Amino acid sequence: MSDVMSPTSTDQALEMLTAAMGYLAAADATALTAEEQARCLKVLERATAVGAAARTSMLGAFTSGRGYSADAQHSAKAWLGYKTGVTKGAAASHTAWMRRALEHPAVFAAMAAGDVSEPVARLLCQWTDKIPEKRRADADTILVAAAVAGTDLPDLAELYGEIYERSHLETPSQDKDEAFDDRSVRLETTFGGAGVVSGDLTPECAAVVAKVLDALSAPGGEEDDRSQAQRYHDALQEAMQRLVTANLVPERAGQPVKVWAHITLADLMRLDGSSALLDEWTAQVRARWAANRAAASEGGEDSGVWLDGDAAEAIACDAAMAPIVTGDVNPDALDDLIRLCVQLDKLRRGGEPRPDTTQAWAAIERAVIGQAVDLLSGAGRARLVPAPPPARGAAGRAGPAAGHRVRRDDPGGDPSLN
Repeated sequence: MSDVMSPTSTDQALEMLTAAMGYLAAADATALTAEEQARCLKVLERATAVGAAARTSMLGAFTSGRGYSADAQHSAKAWLGYKTGVTKGAAASHTAWMRRALEHPAVFAAMAAGDVSEPVARLLCQWTDKIPEKRRADADTILVAAAVAGTDLPDLAELYGEIYERSHLETPSQDKDEAFDDRSVRLETTFGGAGVVSGDLTPECAAVVAKVLDALSAPGGEEDDRSQAQRYHDALQEAMQRLVTANLVPERAGQPVKVWAHITLADLMRLDGSSALLDEWTAQVRARWAANRAAASEGGEDSGVWLDGDAAEAIACDAAMAPIVTGDVNPDALDDLIRLCVQLDKLRRGGEPRPDTTQAWAAIERAVIGQAVDLLSGAGRARLVPAPPPARGAAGRAGPAAGHRVRRDDPGGDPSLN
């Protein structure tokens, strides 16, 4: 009999689970013997399977009760990303087990008992999904029993292949229809803007894709040191570019399909060289660009291609560009811009400039323009500019002394401008 204390409540079980996992994570694995390390790995894999089953059970109840709506989320998948910090792919994987638990109860029960690992359980479900529904439960039972008995994956696959063929003897005409219904291609954008392609191709589609990639991926000579995988990647890109260039892609909203390439001004300016100051500015802008690109990869945004470096330079050479200039508002410059505009307005309302005010008027106009640039570029603080010469108003009060400089923190300026 085990001496391990069993939890008496959910909270206690979670505390014990966290404490146990924390202990193992902090343990010095190098101080353990090979046998102890092997035992830890086996038990952890078993715990992972049991944990996946527990999460599925909790998530199923949470979804049925629409618990996610309390946090203003529209689905359990969205809630998982918002509250638990998992990625979209992990959230989709977690919620997919709710369907598998209902459709493959024998597989789920074996995983919950820790007799079958989570990856093997998921693979068995994927396999038997292709078996007619009336034979699926029997196939699950046979494959689970073999897996629990210690059958390795190659032998499990062989057993599944035999079950699959026997199950389709009664309905051979459905084989092609099911393969066609299972077709899919998925393109996911990573943090750095790169893409990951995965999917299930029908035999016809696989044959056509293979022909195109083989034709466009031939080595470029003795100096071509690309691997086959790299040549296939380049062939896929060339095939897509040929489709767009030849106008073979259907129009959208009556316009030819365009490939939007987002390139920072920093990279465009680097085409003509740069000074040390420009290099410093370029590094700062490219860092912000990388942040925006990463956000676009998660939010989707306008489905554009965010490029920098050599990739941006290559596509900018022959691209038809529609420039869009954006800027960031600098709040520090806003107060000074308003102050200078008021001061300039007072000069203009005074009538035609006199010779002694012309220079001050021009200086303030230049300051207003400069402050407006700072407001959009986020580059500046308040500028020190000459104030207008003394002028008597209706009440006979003199303005600031000649040569006085108006500053944000200057208590001696015109109170109406503060």
